[in-house]
Amino acid sequence: MVEVRVTDRNSFEKALRTFKKLCQREGFLIELKERRFYLKPSERKRKKGKLSLGR
Repeated sequence: MVEVRVTDRNSFEKALRTFKKLCQREGFLIELKERRFYLKPSERKRKKGKLSLGR
């Protein structure tokens, strides 16, 4: 779980930017996009294999 505390020194905008960075670094948004639709285990393996070849 990503948590960012807003203090008197930090503005809300800065805290929001920090929150977005932490979500991206943790892979939270990517996981949400992947779970939007169900993938069968065989399709998941195929997709994972394609991603590893591209890296």
